[in-house]
Amino acid sequence: MLSDSILIIFIALFTALLSEGFSWLLIYRTEKYKRLQAEIERQSKKIEKQKESLADASDKNHKKRLERQEEKLKLNNRELSMVKMKSMFTISFAFMALLSMFNSIFEGRVVAKLPFEPISWIRGISHRNLNGEDYTDCSFLFLYILSTMSIRQNLQKILGVEPSRAANKMGNGFFTPPTQSGSSAFMK
Repeated sequence: MLSDSILIIFIALFTALLSEGFSWLLIYRTEKYKRLQAEIERQSKKIEKQKESLADASDKNHKKRLERQEEKLKLNNRELSMVKMKSMFTISFAFMALLSMFNSIFEGRVVAKLPFEPISWIRGISHRNLNGEDYTDCSFLFLYILSTMSIRQNLQKILGVEPSRAANKMGNGFFTPPTQSGSSAFMK
């Protein structure tokens, strides 16, 4: 069981490295990605400075300029998300095939013992393809998903390809719900 767990962690490390390599080839090294990333970083810093000065003054023109800058930032974030999404679909199809192959290799094998009993809606993943009623038994899929999530997140930090803190703080990504001021504009 320990050797299976270690093997799965190495598989997760390998697939995360492979995925980030493909992402670099298809996304991160492109001129469009670099331009959008730099523009988002620049706009995020500019908005932060404007917000700090807005706390001091209540000028309507200043607020309108800030709203225009935030709208530009939202558009650039959406465009960057679209650039990433196109190649991420390609990468995901390749890894679904790998996942299916590894899933069939480890089918029915307990690869780890969880120190807790997962809640009912997570049991479907943690106890997938395992016999018995011991829900502390862990399947390949659950350990692989947990390992991949933690390894890939840290790998992106190490490689420096995660979104900047300033852009994350703004929270204007493709899947981010509209802000109150943005939603009120649609109601008018």
